[in-house]
Amino acid sequence: MSSFIHQLEQLIAGAVQVYSKEELGKKLSLGKPLRIKLGVDPTSSDIHLGHTVVLEKLRQFQELGHQAILIIGDYTAMIGDPSGRSVTRPPLSHEQVLEHAKSYQSQAFKILDSEKTEVRFNSEWLSPMRFAEVIALNGRVTLQQMLKREDFRNRLDQGHPIHLHELQYPLMQGWDSVMVQADVELGGTDQLFNLLVGRDLQCEEKQVEQVVMTLPLLVGLDGVQKMSKSLENFVGVDEAPGTMFGKLMSISDELMESYYTLLLGEKLDLTMHPMEAKKSLAERLVGRYHTLEAAHDARGEFELRFSKRDLEAADLPTYFPTTHQPRDITSLVVEAFQQSFGIAKSRSDARRLIEGGSVTWAGEKISDPKSVIEFSAGGVLKLDRKNAVRVR
Repeated sequence: MSSFIHQLEQLIAGAVQVYSKEELGKKLSLGKPLRIKLGVDPTSSDIHLGHTVVLEKLRQFQELGHQAILIIGDYTAMIGDPSGRSVTRPPLSHEQVLEHAKSYQSQAFKILDSEKTEVRFNSEWLSPMRFAEVIALNGRVTLQQMLKREDFRNRLDQGHPIHLHELQYPLMQGWDSVMVQADVELGGTDQLFNLLVGRDLQCEEKQVEQVVMTLPLLVGLDGVQKMSKSLENFVGVDEAPGTMFGKLMSISDELMESYYTLLLGEKLDLTMHPMEAKKSLAERLVGRYHTLEAAHDARGEFELRFSKRDLEAADLPTYFPTTHQPRDITSLVVEAFQQSFGIAKSRSDARRLIEGGSVTWAGEKISDPKSVIEFSAGGVLKLDRKNAVRVR
């Protein structure tokens, strides 16, 4: 293992909060491999680029000789992390969670070294707990502490319900730290409260408290909220190369600097043309999660479709309208974005694209949002300057 001072500088780089740097330095100075915990809840079948920010930090610890511990939250996922949520998550069955977990591990190992990763399911210790043990665990945290959380406080102020099972989530995550004896726990900035609960519980169990390290949240394709599958503003690491490339080309120029920093670990070259910078970002990320050949092909296909305007010859996603009856172009644009790209566009978004001259059908520009289209035969529907579909 390299000198602990050099390690400390490497490891805290890019972190938003570290509780505390002094504690981490002391742990590293002992010269022993640390146990680094990251918990992921398989609430869906996809790991997206937002998850990779913290996974890359876990890999960095791993490459420096520390033990990566990936906790698959098959029990916590049934509740769903309330962090940053304005409403209660819909409940998932354990069977649904386990099905999602299968793909989670394979996707996580696109970043982590599977041979050097300890994978644990938190049902291992949460499932056998008796009710008396659950009550005892609840007795370690007060309601006042829980209601200090910004998300819970906001929901109370807005009159939104908070269900009692949601209050269990930080306790369950914190107990995970006790059970694996974590030295460090990683998470997004919205996870700070949960991570600190782990420190408190470890202290009560006479363990050395874990260092808490939070990483920035990646803003999603909408340019507003954090990347999330439930918000449909995500790029999945297992998505097809062409789909991944196309989604990344849809991000705004304003997001480019943060994407370069958080996903590539480097600064954006401000002398590069924004379009070239975006293509380079997309090509490199596709190459990272697929192959360099697939990335090259995805870029070539994109340029064929949009830079060279040869849409008829391009390999486009197929869009199957839900009805063959004539419909207004606004509804069709909204549906095509959702069905073919998983991108949620509002009718207002679609109208702006149409009125701005971005939408064409069979080579003809459509500028009236009320125009009624009849897909009597196949053709290409261009949705904006980056996305188009082949209608069947």
